[in-house]
Formats: sequence, structure tokens, C-alpha cells
Amino acid sequence: MNLSKLVYKNITRRRGRFLFTLLGITIGIASFVTFMALGGSLKDEIHRETAALGANLVVIPKGSCGYEQLSILTGDQMPTNISAAEIATIRAIKGLTVVPFLAQQTAINNKPVTVSGIEPEATLAFKRWQISQGAYFSNPDETGVVIGATAARQFDLKPGATVTVRGEKLPVLGILGETGGRDDATLFLSLPVAQRLFKSADKVSYAAIRVDDLARTEGYIEKIREATGLGVVSDKQMLKSVLGIVGTVNITLQMIAAVSVLAAAFGIINTMMAATYERKREIGILQALGARRRTIFLLFMLESGFYGIIGGVTGVITGLATAVIVTPYISQNAFTTFVKGSGSGDIIDIKMIAGSILFSTVVAIVAGIYPAWRAARLTPVEAISYE
Repeated sequence: MNLSKLVYKNITRRRGRFLFTLLGITIGIASFVTFMALGGSLKDEIHRETAALGANLVVIPKGSCGYEQLSILTGDQMPTNISAAEIATIRAIKGLTVVPFLAQQTAINNKPVTVSGIEPEATLAFKRWQISQGAYFSNPDETGVVIGATAARQFDLKPGATVTVRGEKLPVLGILGETGGRDDATLFLSLPVAQRLFKSADKVSYAAIRVDDLARTEGYIEKIREATGLGVVSDKQMLKSVLGIVGTVNITLQMIAAVSVLAAAFGIINTMMAATYERKREIGILQALGARRRTIFLLFMLESGFYGIIGGVTGVITGLATAVIVTPYISQNAFTTFVKGSGSGDIIDIKMIAGSILFSTVVAIVAGIYPAWRAARLTPVEAISYE
């Protein structure tokens, strides 16, 4: 008795049912893979962006929630409520290196891009950037743009080209070396120019702070709050807050995907139960030929597993293709920036692919246990006499 031949024959004898059942598990796994691919490695992305920020403390407007903290890491547009006087007050506290940022957005060729107003000299020392092409700002209020490496490639920009920001054409001064963070996809303007273009005179969005003595971090936080009344979070606090936000998004995606896979599992149960009733005589003949109950049980379990493996493979392929097609059309905001990833990651994750196929197979096998048990319980007389 060749079980593999029997499995193949039994599955393909009703091709319509086979295709629809396979389509169910394919759609379920494709949904799972699509959501996981879009979600990407959210935690790794957040840790990388937090490290790239290079700050021990971040000063934000009082009353800001986790959404604003998330916006800092994603480069999304933020309110500009922190005044130059407040920045000066913070800088008066000894032991702090303070760098303000104006976070805005513009569009190039109808594609959104982050704009950051910076103090050129202070930010260069803080971020430790390298210039790969062209030159950096030569003075604190120079009119021009320094572009991240990814943005330069995306918009095919080189030193000497021009970029239109808020209706004003600005020359491209230089291109930064790769940083591995959101800076790669950002346009940097000198702070006075950015404030003028975005009508935010003497205002910034947030300030990144590096402390000289990490043991005194809590003390610095209290001093800043007392002196300015602004909100202050440490890098660890911000990391925890942002992980909580995007963690909720990731769990939601997983739950939606799990529901679709569960629906596919019920489709397998339905198919296998129908097969159990339709093949009673066949089961009886196999028993008459010496097949034991465990052999009948194994036969049906192999059929279920076959659905899982094939459905898993086709689902993974479909899901990855969908993720590649859909990603460019997701609207850009503080949440979907992380969902889309930074653009430099590889959407093909071997662990995710293997895990999805294994998950599909396990779900299919579990779904086939009851129908296989019912088939194995039939007595030879009951099975052969079935009409």
C-alpha cells in the first residue's frame, strides 16, 4: 500500500474542492505574511532609530504624548512650540550639550520627504556625520540643502542641483554618508532658513540633549522641567513609550492575520469531513485488505498536512508579492513609517518564511485531527456497507 499515491489521488480526485480549499489556506497565510512583512522588524527599527538620534534626553512641548515621541524617530512633522529663549535657558545648565531641531515635511515630485532645520555646526558635532559628496554648510544661516544618502538616490540629486522647498529653490550643497537611520531620507536646512520657510520664527520642534554625567540624568531632567516647564524624556523612557505604541500596531496586525488563518482551518475541516463521508466504502476496502486504524488515521493526516504545506508555500509567495506591491502606496505618517520600514531593509526574512510554512502545516494538521479520527473509527462492516 503506497500512502503517498493514495494521498495524491484522494486530494486531486475532486479538483474543484481541492483548489478552493487550497485557495482558503493560501489567502490566510498570504494575509499573515503580508501583515508581518509590512510590520517588518519594528523593534529593531525603533532601537536603531533611537541609537541614531544620539541623545540621552529629548525635550518636547509640555503635554506631548507618545505620538510626538514616535514622530521624532520617524521624521514626521511636529508642532513647533519650543522657543529660542527656552533653548537658551536649557543651554545655561552646565553639563548639557543641546541641539534643537525643526521637524517639517515637504514634497519632491509629489512624494513626501522629511525636512529638518538644524544648527549646522552643533548638529555635525552631535551626529558625527560624514560628507560623501559636495560640501557641508559653511555658515549658520547658509541658504542651501544637505541631503541624506537615501533621499539623494531616490530623487536623483547631486551637489549643484536645486530643490524646491515651500516654493523657494535651494541649491544642494552636499550629500551625507550613509547613517543607517532616518537621516538618510531627510533634507537638512540651516535653522534660520527652515524657520523662515515654514513660518516658525524663533521656534523649534524638539531638542536632543547629551549629558556629561549619565549618573545625574534624573537630576538634569528635574532642572530642565523647573527652568522651562517643558516635557523631558530620557532615551530609555522614549524607547519604552514608542515600543508600546508600535507594539499595539504589531499585535493588531497579527490578530487580523490569525483570524484569516483560522477561517482557512475551518475550510480544511469541512473538506476532510466531506471526504470522510464520501470515502466510507474506500475506507472499508482498505480495512478489509489489512489496513489498521492508525494507517487510516495517518492517511487523512497526510492529506491535511499536504494542504498545509502547499497552501503555506503559495501563501508565502502571494503575501510577499502583495507586500512589495502595496508598500509604496501606504500613506506616510508617524505610524506607517515604521510599518513601511526605512526602505533599506530586506522584506524577505527567511525565518518569517519558514515560520509561516510551518505554521500553515501545523494548522492544517490540527484541523485534520477530528476528520481523521472519525475515519479511523469506522468498522469494516459499517464502511463497506455504506451506500
